[in-house]
Amino acid sequence: MKKLLVAHGAAALMALVGASSSMADTACVPALPEAHANNAVAVTEVDGKPTLFSFAGLKAGKRWADTSKSAFMFREGDTSWRVLPDVPVDVGRLAATAEAVGGKVYLFGGYSVAKDGSEVSEPENFVFDPVAGSYTRIADMPLPVDDTVSFVYKARYIYLVSGWHNEGNVRDVQVYDVATDSWSKASDYPGSPVFGHAGGIVGNRFVIADGVAVVGESEDGRRQFDTVNEGWMGIIDENDPTTITYRRLPQLPGRGHYRMGGEGDVEGNRVLFVGGTPNAYNYNGIGYNGEPSKPQKHVFAWDFTKDNWVAYDDKPVASMDHRGLVSWAGDWITIGGLIAGQQVTGDVLSTLGQVTTCR
Repeated sequence: MKKLLVAHGAAALMALVGASSSMADTACVPALPEAHANNAVAVTEVDGKPTLFSFAGLKAGKRWADTSKSAFMFREGDTSWRVLPDVPVDVGRLAATAEAVGGKVYLFGGYSVAKDGSEVSEPENFVFDPVAGSYTRIADMPLPVDDTVSFVYKARYIYLVSGWHNEGNVRDVQVYDVATDSWSKASDYPGSPVFGHAGGIVGNRFVIADGVAVVGESEDGRRQFDTVNEGWMGIIDENDPTTITYRRLPQLPGRGHYRMGGEGDVEGNRVLFVGGTPNAYNYNGIGYNGEPSKPQKHVFAWDFTKDNWVAYDDKPVASMDHRGLVSWAGDWITIGGLIAGQQVTGDVLSTLGQVTTCR
């Protein structure tokens, strides 16, 4: 993904993102109280102030015992993150996803890791009320998935697209209705079933890119994993949120990427993607091929206006192992993740250099 179909500088992206921000041109956010990767992130307003959230993930040791239930909140103007009550589950979990709707944060799925290395896609989901500081369990996921892509449509429906379920990837698109606390099944994802893909939505159109698929078996019968280079657009029927029409997008040059940060940019009429790695890995950052995975700095988007991919200048710090991308202070940021050397970080990492980690 070093060379894309259309090239633009970072200034164009900065203008689009910054135009909608009411904050200062530069800002800093403290590092998380404890470094986490693969953490679910979200942003919403609390008492009229933009507020960041991080839930669960993987701590610095990167072992099964370092899976986390921790949760944190940072409100604009604060000097540090507030430690929230742990996610109310028995053991820590990885690859969950979070979305904000109506001032609350909804947390879905993820997987747990046992001492023997076995992994289970967990069905429990919760809504966190930042004013009350408490979790409420919501309807379980019909098909438990982790490493899925989530986004919100019409401030009511939360979509989970593809992902991993216990023993393999699935094509299912599951839709949670915030108003009724119920689930429905939407049109299946037509691309390669994947985990660790990225995406976002603008209006009723969403874009999904890349991820990791099962690509075959070795001579000894073990499954082989690799990144896939695919982009798909889904168009949601405005009269039926379970009906989706899909279109395959032009293929990007190079290898696909895994665990990028992704999000829809309404003002820019595009879906942004940052970071990730071309080498598929499990949770410790070491590839399934035995090679250490290296994070990337790239920034690109599907531009709905241009109907094409657009490349931007690289972001300042290479990173991977993200579960989302959020808008903050005229920038797009990731919270935590893995940086060079497969190091777990708690830093807030900027796309445009407009936000720094407070020191």
